Amino acid sequence: MPSSRAGSSVSRGKAPKASKPPFRFIDLFAGVGGFHAALSAYGGECVYAVEIDKAAAAVYKRNWGHDSLGDITKDANEDVMNVGAHEILAAGFPCQPFSKSGAQKGMDETRGTLYWNILRIIQERRPKVVLLENVRNLAGPRHLHEWQVIIETLRDEGYRVSETPAIFSPHLLPPSRGGRPQVRERVFITATLIPDSLMNSPELEFDPAPVALISDRVDGWEPKTEWHLEDLLDDSHNLPGCDLTAAERRWIDAWDEFVQIMWELRDGRRLPGFPLWADSWRDVKDAWKRDKEKVPDVPRIPLVDPTLPDWKRSHLIKNYEFFAAHHRIIRDWAERWGVYTEAFPPSRRKLEWQAQDTARLWDTVMHFRPSGIRAKAPTYLPALVAITQTSIVGPRERRLSPRETARLQGLPDTFDFGDQRPAATYKQMGNGVNVGVVWHVLREHVRRDEWLLKHSAEGRDIIQAVLDAPASPDAILARHRPKG
Repeated sequence: MPSSRAGSSVSRGKAPKASKPPFRFIDLFAGVGGFHAALSAYGGECVYAVEIDKAAAAVYKRNWGHDSLGDITKDANEDVMNVGAHEILAAGFPCQPFSKSGAQKGMDETRGTLYWNILRIIQERRPKVVLLENVRNLAGPRHLHEWQVIIETLRDEGYRVSETPAIFSPHLLPPSRGGRPQVRERVFITATLIPDSLMNSPELEFDPAPVALISDRVDGWEPKTEWHLEDLLDDSHNLPGCDLTAAERRWIDAWDEFVQIMWELRDGRRLPGFPLWADSWRDVKDAWKRDKEKVPDVPRIPLVDPTLPDWKRSHLIKNYEFFAAHHRIIRDWAERWGVYTEAFPPSRRKLEWQAQDTARLWDTVMHFRPSGIRAKAPTYLPALVAITQTSIVGPRERRLSPRETARLQGLPDTFDFGDQRPAATYKQMGNGVNVGVVWHVLREHVRRDEWLLKHSAEGRDIIQAVLDAPASPDAILARHRPKG
């Protein structure tokens, strides 16, 4: 397929003049502007942005100079089209379920969903490139129907789009390409408008390859061994809200001692991969007490309810066996730390160890989750989320700062959040799109579909702007200054 740069006939000798942007873009469900950061760094001009959340829209305006506060359902529907012409449509849209009745097809089936408003814009404005982003689950088995509707409606509108999901994460990119140490797997749907002259091209008979995959190793980058979390951290940005409470420190200290005891007891072997569930160990103790023989060194493992889900039955059986093998040490540890008292809520009595061979809990990155404490190796971080699960950096004995979460999303240190509460920034970063990934996905999409884009002047401008740009947006964004 003629999609490689080597085969291009497009001249790329000079960058577009500053007075004439190479392309216009719109930013739907804009948040604080992750898409804007990448597309403007490519030289694009934002001609429309919309965001319904007031706090996020205020940050967007402060940084990009655009008033994005609004409602897409009022700007793009059957009767109104307040969205102007543009060449690239970008949207990190919410995933709403479509009807599965089978009675409706295509665009009609999307009515009542926010994707329908996107499709209305596409139908009216015919952008050259469509760039959609969503959570990975959109491409999962539970949303197979919704995925198929999106792909088929885009194809019905004359777009080339891959049926295979493009799933990617910032930790798969090296820093030189805008990567960040955050596992944030997202699905991208990228589409190119097919020129009328190429509608019968034999190339269109084949499903195009996805532009990015989690199996990709960009420039040979090995995220498991090459990321250094310390490069992201900066204590000068810490706020009081990053500190740990006395109770949180006690929970970590208790489990840290447990980890070190088990590390020594098991001769340096890592903790098991299943969640360690202290509440389940009481089941063994109770069964042991009821055992008439009362053999102190042979705890009786209780029967597991066969009606429980398989995953829960498996967790219980493994925990029962783990406790039986180490009952003396575990009982002494639990009594010493008051694990079964009010000082230890149920959500802190479970440890999920994903930190491989790390020898101490304080040496890991932790999440306090409703289901327990999750520990990971301090290389790259779990995905930022919009609820209060901000990562705790064990070696720094604190949470990530709002500025550090912005860095994880590829935003420059000059990005201005104003005087909003840290909780608002954490939420916005948890809902945001990673700038480096957008940069990478758009570049790979343009490379793949260059043979289509070069058949129009607008497409050639996009090609030049994207494929002549630096490998990373970081140097460009370092010059960012708030415009609001």
